[in-house]
Amino acid sequence: MTTGIKKTNSVIECILSRSAAKYYDPVATLSDEEIFELVRIGTAAPTSFHLQNWRFIAVRTREAKARLSPIAWNQPAIADAAVTFVVIGQLVDTSVIPERLAPLVEAGVMPASMVAEWENPARDLYMAYPQRRRDEAVRTATFGASAMIYAARSFGLGSTPMIGFDADAVHREFGLAADEIPVMLLSVGTERPGNWAQKPRRPVSDVLNFI
Repeated sequence: MTTGIKKTNSVIECILSRSAAKYYDPVATLSDEEIFELVRIGTAAPTSFHLQNWRFIAVRTREAKARLSPIAWNQPAIADAAVTFVVIGQLVDTSVIPERLAPLVEAGVMPASMVAEWENPARDLYMAYPQRRRDEAVRTATFGASAMIYAARSFGLGSTPMIGFDADAVHREFGLAADEIPVMLLSVGTERPGNWAQKPRRPVSDVLNFI
């Protein structure tokens, strides 16, 4: 017996109608509360061992945009969108796991005895493997940014994920820590006319294998 999947709802429509915005209303702004809400939703995304190894810098003032723009290829979205997030992944450090799990223990979701059962295998999985630590930083930040992209769409806002920037310069200009990676920029704001609808994708039959 198979379970039927509802083929349309607001979440699915949000995903299927999203497209990267090119044109923004340069006058429109977002409040601190709206920016906060986008990041709150982003941090509900999946994260390995509850590490939550991400950080977000909201570049929204004219002065901050002027600092970011020349090291991000002067892409128009940075100047025109209400905010551009520097989406940061942090190299995995499993020593933070007890701290990150403490709210779960306090809420009665997880028994205290289980904390070591998470921390120990996580340490074995990551800490001796620099590439795995970096891969997880990129993966975590990307999950968070993806949630923010669809949240923005649900709020009637456009978004533009960008990898066109000088990572070293962003790192210096915005004071990132040694264990932090600027994974992407994500502009969010009110769209103006001229943006494309979502571009057609490859057929699912080209990318799906049943075994």
